[in-house]
Formats: sequence, C-alpha cells, structure tokens
Amino acid sequence: MKIACIGGGPASVFFSILMKRQDPGHDITVYERNRRGDTFGFGVVFSDETLANIAESDPEAIAAIESEFRHWGAMDVRYRGRTISSDGHGFAAISRVHLLEILACRATELGVCVQFETEADVDALGDDVDLVVAGDGVNSGTRDRYAAQLRPKINHGSAKYIWTATDAPFDRFTFIFEDTVFEDTGHGQDIGHSAVQAHIYPYNDTRSTFIVEMAEATWHRAQLGGHDTELAPGESDQHALEWCSRLFAHHLGGRPLIGNNSRWISFPRISCASWVVNNVVLLGDAAHTAHYSVGSGTKMALEDAIALADTMAAAGDVSTALKNFEAERRPQIESLQRAAATSEDWFAHVDHHRQRPFEQFAFSLFTRSQRVTYDNLRERDAGYLDGTLRWFASQQPPSARPPTPDTPPIFYPFALRDVTFANRIGVSPMAQYSAVDGMPNDWHKVHLGSRAVGGAALVMTEMACTSPEARITPGCTGIWNTQQTEAWAGITEFVHTFTEAKIGLQIGHAGRKGSTKVPWEGEDLPLDSGNWPLMSASPLPYRAISQTPTEMSYKQMDAVLDDFVAATHRAADADFDLLEVHAAHGYLLSSFLSPVTNRRSDDHGGTLKNRALFPLRVIEAVREAWPYSKPLSVRISATDWIEDGFSSSEAIELSHMSKDCGVDIIDVSTGQVDPDGEPAYGRLYQTPFAEAIRNAVGIPTMAVGAISSIDDVNTVLMAGRADICLIARGHLVDPYWTLNSAIDLGRSEQPWPIQYWPGRTSRRREQVPDALIDRDLR
Repeated sequence: MKIACIGGGPASVFFSILMKRQDPGHDITVYERNRRGDTFGFGVVFSDETLANIAESDPEAIAAIESEFRHWGAMDVRYRGRTISSDGHGFAAISRVHLLEILACRATELGVCVQFETEADVDALGDDVDLVVAGDGVNSGTRDRYAAQLRPKINHGSAKYIWTATDAPFDRFTFIFEDTVFEDTGHGQDIGHSAVQAHIYPYNDTRSTFIVEMAEATWHRAQLGGHDTELAPGESDQHALEWCSRLFAHHLGGRPLIGNNSRWISFPRISCASWVVNNVVLLGDAAHTAHYSVGSGTKMALEDAIALADTMAAAGDVSTALKNFEAERRPQIESLQRAAATSEDWFAHVDHHRQRPFEQFAFSLFTRSQRVTYDNLRERDAGYLDGTLRWFASQQPPSARPPTPDTPPIFYPFALRDVTFANRIGVSPMAQYSAVDGMPNDWHKVHLGSRAVGGAALVMTEMACTSPEARITPGCTGIWNTQQTEAWAGITEFVHTFTEAKIGLQIGHAGRKGSTKVPWEGEDLPLDSGNWPLMSASPLPYRAISQTPTEMSYKQMDAVLDDFVAATHRAADADFDLLEVHAAHGYLLSSFLSPVTNRRSDDHGGTLKNRALFPLRVIEAVREAWPYSKPLSVRISATDWIEDGFSSSEAIELSHMSKDCGVDIIDVSTGQVDPDGEPAYGRLYQTPFAEAIRNAVGIPTMAVGAISSIDDVNTVLMAGRADICLIARGHLVDPYWTLNSAIDLGRSEQPWPIQYWPGRTSRRREQVPDALIDRDLR
C-alpha cells in the first residue's frame, strides 16, 4: 500500500511506524515543511494511563521515549502563600524536540521516507497514493482545502495564554495563582483584583514548561496586547516574557522565563463534522483539539495513530478502515473534548472560584474536568482526601454539621431558613402528565411518597400550573383551586407523617409551550381539539407546527402575577416546605429572559435588566406571599445553548437579582428554551453552571442533569459546585436511591422509616459509580 503522511508531527510519524510494523512492504512517505529539529513549544506530558495505552504499539519507540521521560506523581496548588499537594497521579514528560527526533529516527529505521523542508500537495497525493494521512496540525492546510466536506468548527476560548519555559526547579505538576491589582492610573485608586495562573511541569532535568494564562478581561486591563505585531516567525513577545517573569518572580527565583515563538493566544477548540474525505483522513490537532489543562495534543495524536493503524489492520480496504476509525474514535475524542472544555472554562473563570476557601479551591481544581473525582482521589491519595474531608466537616455551620468527621458529604444535613434537609439528595421535578383537570391523584401520591420513603431529603413536585391555561398538556397538575390544594395537602401530610423528607412545590406557566399532547402521544404536538390560547414574551411559536402565542400585554402580566400569588398562598395552605418558581426551559417566565424568545421593543425587551422585569416582579410577589420561615427557589436555564442567547454571565447577573428579591437557592438547569439549542450533553454537564452561580453570587445552588452516582454527588458537594444534588431519572428506576446509597457506603447517618428497619443490612450490592465505568467514553 502506498501511503502519504502530511506533517512531521507525532500523529503522522507514529502512524507511519505502526503501518511499517504491520507490513514492511508498505510504501510510506512523510512530508514535513519545516527543517529537521524545528519545533515550537517545549515539553509534552502524558499520564500513566496514556503510557499504558501506547506501550504495546511499538515497544522499541516507546522504550526510547521512556528513557528520556521525567516522571512524577504529585501535583501542587500554590496560592496566597499556601501550598496543597495531592500525590498518586502519575505523569511523565519529554522535550517535544526529543520526542519528534526519536519518532523520526524510528520511522527511518523501519524504511519510512521522511522528507523535511517539503511541501505536500494534497490534491496530487490523493490521486497518486492509496491513503493520505493529514497530521498537519492546528493550522491544517488539508482541513482548509476540504472545509466544505469536513465542516470544521473553530471556536477560540475566552482566556489568553502564552507558552514559555523556565530553568527554575520544579519537580511536579504545579499550579500557581497570583493576584494582580489594577489601579486607576488617573487617581491611583485600586479598581479591582484578578487572578493570573501558571501551569508548570518538568520535562527534563533542567527545564519545565511554564504556561501563563488569564481571563481576557484581565489581559486587556494589564495592557498586554499589541507587543507582538512586528515579530518575525519564531520570535517571542519579550514584553510578555518580562511581565510574566516579574509576576511570578518569587516562584522563579528571579530567573527570566524562556521563549520559543512565545506569544499571547487564545486556545482554538477545533472539531470537524467529518474527519474523512475519500482516501484522506485527518489525525491529531488537524481534526480536533483539547485544552492543555486536561491532556496534550500529542497524547491524542498518538492514540489517533494507534486507532487508525488498528482499523487498517482489521479492515479489508481503505474506505472501510477510515469509516470504522472515525466511528470508533469519535466518541472517545468528544468525551475528552467535553472534559477539556469544562477544565478550560474553570481556568478561564478562575475569579469565580478564588473567593472560596483554599482547601475547597484546590479540590475544585483537582476535580475540574469531572474525570478526577472524590473516589478517584481517595484511590490516588487517601491522606489528601481524608484531610480535605475533615476540613469540609469543620467548615459546616451547626445546622449542617455531620455526625462524624468521616461522614461522606452526601449525608450532610443542610438548612435554608427554618427548614433543615436530612441529606443533600433531592428528587428533581419530573412531569408525570397523569392529572385530570389539574388534580393530583393516587399516582402522584405514590410517585412522590415512595421517593420520600426512599430517603431523599427533598422531593420536588412536577410543575403545578397556576391556571388551566398555564398547563403544558391536559395531563399537567395545577394549583388554581381549592380541590387541587386539598389533594396536594394529602400528599404533603403523607410525606411529613411517615418520612423525614421535605417536599417542595414547583409552580409555573407553560407560555408558548402549552396546549400540547402528552409526550407519549407526540411530543410538542398541538392538541387535535380543545386547544387553549397561548401567550408569551413575543409572538413566536415554539416549533413550526406549534400554535403561535400572542405577545403578552401588561394587563395579562398583572393577571398572571395574581395567579402566581394565589398559587403561593395555596402552596402554604397545603403545607409545602419549599416553593420553587419555574423560570426555565422556555416556559412563560423563561421566554422573557432569553433574547431568543423575547423580541419586545418596549421596556420588557432588550437588556437583561428589562427582560428580567416581569419574572422578577413575579418572584418578588411570590416571596412576599410565601411564609418567611420557608425557603424560596427559582429554577433557571443558565444558558440557551444558542449563540447570542441567554448566557452563563447573564445567569449570574439574574441570580444576583433573584437573591436581592429574597430567593434562597437557585435550581440550575440549562436549555430547552428553543429547539435550535445544542446542549453539550455529558456527565454532570450542567454542574459547572451551578458552580459559577454559587461562587460568583454567594447563593446556594441545586445541581441537576446527568448526576448518577454517589461519587458524583460527593465530588460536586465537596468542590462547592452545589449544595443539593437533584437526581431525576435515577429516581425513576430506584425510588430508594438514597437508602441504597447508605447501604452501599455502610453509613448509619441516613434516617430510615421504622417500617423498613429490617432492610438496612439485607441488601448489599457493590457500588460501581457510572462515573467510573468506561470513563473515557462518557
């Protein structure tokens, strides 16, 4: 087989090695435009897990690489004169120049033709060879050439970073954070603090990679732009090197940072709808990138090469091999990219995190990607985890103090106003679509009651609609009359009499998403008959087939507000412990908040302040009507997942406003505002939004969405990402999720119904958190 590899980076060269090992008769040429030994950057880092994955692919090359490795297991976090260490992580690094030289030598030894200072014409090669492998990097010319077929998407991160090196001694992964103080140059007044961070790891006995990163706003305030406009290729931004050297001088021992084409850039998140065009395939950074805070592009490139070589060996032809390669490799890459994006966002918004205690700050950093967890840290460094858990217990107020210092966070109590929750698990609101004329019935009593018996500290109802016209479907519950209130009261009485759980009522109005069939008859489909008129912030149908709502008038706003207040009084009469206003998922209040659904030209449209006027009027009125001793929650969609839609920064601002209106906790969901939304689904995918709101606003949050294991819950809580974890689908299949968790962990803190005491030791099952199953594929 005749193979052409474009680019002399790890992906192309390692693939050529693997293919030559499979069949020495393959005719393989690698084309590299630069001179031999020319490379930008410094060191590349691998985890022990990555090394294990690639060790068997070519023992000779890996042995040569490993002989150059600098190994370590610990990670340090330094901030404000303190250091926290965690061991057992397992990393190794090597100079990028040495890595490429080892690979080039091994390829040449096997008979690969490696041509340096040679441009490759992908069009000509495609016709002349059986397979073209394009590992030509972030600025891939091949990707540009076939952009119409590959459909690449390149988004640049919001942070600025610069890649440098140092000969100051570092023997492990080290994260350093320094506060910068900005002054009003005209008045000499302090106008704010921001954090700048350095990611450092050694790659040989004398040097370490030293990456400096900060939020773009901080970069602008520091006036770091514009100093690299006239640099020749390969030259570094000396102003940047000097500025960073001064900022981190204490850690560098006064030594200057070292440059190699070092300039401020924003990280490019690259993805492609396809990696294959005919007999051309992209590998490595040409096809995809993942932020350096999670793993190196070199790791992904080598693993791409292994995966492609394996599928080439298994398939009978190139076309099948390329198809199988992408099908098998893409889920792994997308999982890593999700984790990397979460990690990248954590660092880009470090100012949201730095106000919390240093112990929690460090734990949040270690677990930022959601791949390293509470249980995972216990396996790696039990001493660190136990010490952090003791600290976490000591920081709780008396109302939330655990029975023992080793109590897992899941079983900590939690208090809001005069209401105390026995643990940190809640049953998320889940529409049952089983009511008639808004009346909750035996189904709702069993549904909610069984989950209260099952140990959850908070059981939330589905959205109870404030009027008949506020329903999503004819099967939705309501709380607009006395009969419904009495039915709800029967449910709360059961929960209060027989369980330790608290029960919350969610109230809302469907807005433009109303008057539809129940989902099992056709999701979002209008009723065949008996439709009721809809209203929304603007006259925009939810889907093309949906009924078009009228734009809500001021008179209608007043009437709906009165309905919410009346529902609040009824909720108090029914003895609910917590009340939640539903302002998420594109329903009526949410439709005002999002610029996608609010196109008004009056004082209720435009800026967030204007868009939030009506929702905040409702929230304020509900708070006034709801008993002072009981907590009020608001559920929001923290992002629309639509460009130029409601954003996470607006969610933070709205949460500030809600807190000022007397809201006690924010229930943080996302999306479902408009069908054009493109959620980045994945494990714990909504949790970072809860974390940002909690720490930027200083208000408790509830996290929801793909929280599936005890390990997930403990990690979220101890990292300070949320105060209560709401679990939805897990409770549908296991109403006793919390009691089972107590059995799994062998804990006695969890209250049990006296009728079920014999079951406390009768059922033991091994807890294998979903978070630890095929983690790389999630």
